[in-house]
Amino acid sequence: MIRKNDRRTPRRKTSVLKAEGIERVDWKDAQLLRKFISDRGKIRARRVTGLTPQQQKQVATAIKNAREMALLPYPGSGRS
Repeated sequence: MIRKNDRRTPRRKTSVLKAEGIERVDWKDAQLLRKFISDRGKIRARRVTGLTPQQQKQVATAIKNAREMALLPYPGSGRS
């Protein structure tokens, strides 16, 4: 039986960008951008990465640009 007082309060994830002191995300930094894509090549959600909405938008745009320049993979089809 769960009481109201026994519920855990969720902790905020620490932002990778804030920890490394990065203000602007650059599409040429493929090593950093790989932290924000899954092993299948999909962009990780904001609730997983712990980024602010503005940072998530910057990361998503940078990943899309890096994919166009063949620095990062596109997501797989899922079927083999």
